[in-house]
Amino acid sequence: MKLLSPRRPTDPYLLLLPTLLILGCFFFYPLLAAGKLSLYSWDLLTPPRFVGLDNYRALWSEGLLLHSLELTLVFSLGVVTASTILGLALALLLNRPGRLAAFARASIFSAYIVSWVSVALLWLWILDADGGALNAALQRLGLPGWRWLSDPRLALPSLAAVTVWKLAGYAMILYLAGLQDVPAHLLEAAALDGAGRWQRFRHVTWPLLRPTTAFVTSTGAIASFQVFDVVRVMTQGGPMDHTNVLVYAIYEQIFLNLRVGRASALVVVFFLVLLGLTLWQLRLWLRREGAEGQSPPA
Repeated sequence: MKLLSPRRPTDPYLLLLPTLLILGCFFFYPLLAAGKLSLYSWDLLTPPRFVGLDNYRALWSEGLLLHSLELTLVFSLGVVTASTILGLALALLLNRPGRLAAFARASIFSAYIVSWVSVALLWLWILDADGGALNAALQRLGLPGWRWLSDPRLALPSLAAVTVWKLAGYAMILYLAGLQDVPAHLLEAAALDGAGRWQRFRHVTWPLLRPTTAFVTSTGAIASFQVFDVVRVMTQGGPMDHTNVLVYAIYEQIFLNLRVGRASALVVVFFLVLLGLTLWQLRLWLRREGAEGQSPPA
């Protein structure tokens, strides 16, 4: 097949121009503006005053930066791990024909298409310590209720569980697509060689699902790092800042404390953390692909 070449050398760049304009207006320019504002002290009422790196030093010395970053990393790790495992388990369970399986798949995935605010309001009613449905069910079973959202030990895990409930259907759909792309003749050949169900999954299915897993974990990490609505609706960063993740800390600094410079500094740190995690994951993926490509055939 003969490859078509552009009529003019500038044609590919003209095709990329709309995307570059959108990225420039809504990503690069706001990021550069945040980087500039992070060097100023501004309360939205008085003129900005240049302070250099004082905003970063204040966030570090007060412990807000490390505290929010630690909470975000712990939250993201728990959400990505649990949603990936649960999505894979559901996909393996529901990867079969039939109306019942189709209804179950649609029901589970419907949670993903519901807005974050609606999910937060639903689970706020379920997890309410006084009149919540979960504590009422526990009391009927003779078990004590818990303060799911006001106990510092339970607040962050509760928000993580809500996020997993919403993202599991998305991971399930992706894994279902990956499972249906596994060649049936490979599984049949493994079964003829005496491989059991677990051995077929471990040596045939799972290696072929690695690209799907990489995509699920990447998108799950981005979604968990950007969590805001459930925190805003359900805990407002409490109790005692135990759910004050990075995005909510940015909101709190700019809209509640009127500290635009510190909020911008948190934005810069947030971007650098996401960039570092993305590059690290990409490096691991390329290293794994290179190792598999250099391995001798069996």
